[in-house]
Amino acid sequence: MCLALPARVISLDATGLSGQVDLGGVRKAVSFALLDEVAVGDHVIVHVGYALSRLDPDEAAQTLALFADLAVHHANNDPRVPSLPGISSATTALTAHSTPEGDA
Repeated sequence: MCLALPARVISLDATGLSGQVDLGGVRKAVSFALLDEVAVGDHVIVHVGYALSRLDPDEAAQTLALFADLAVHHANNDPRVPSLPGISSATTALTAHSTPEGDA
């Protein structure tokens, strides 16, 4: 299963081609080379270390809320939520309150 997750840009390097994003408290270095323009505070869709597109902040918030809800149901062993490999780690990163910096 592949996930492309919304994240908020928190820093850019001098070239603007890479920087850091925040994903529910997890900070990750990503490449912005595939985007025409990105600024600190923008929301981007990230997949395997690359920002694929910019995202409207409201849409990002809605998507993150859905992932957080899924994580709660998964943690409570809700029978309506299928057991998918990796879903716990992906959704945990989205709902973590104090996760150490580093790769997600």
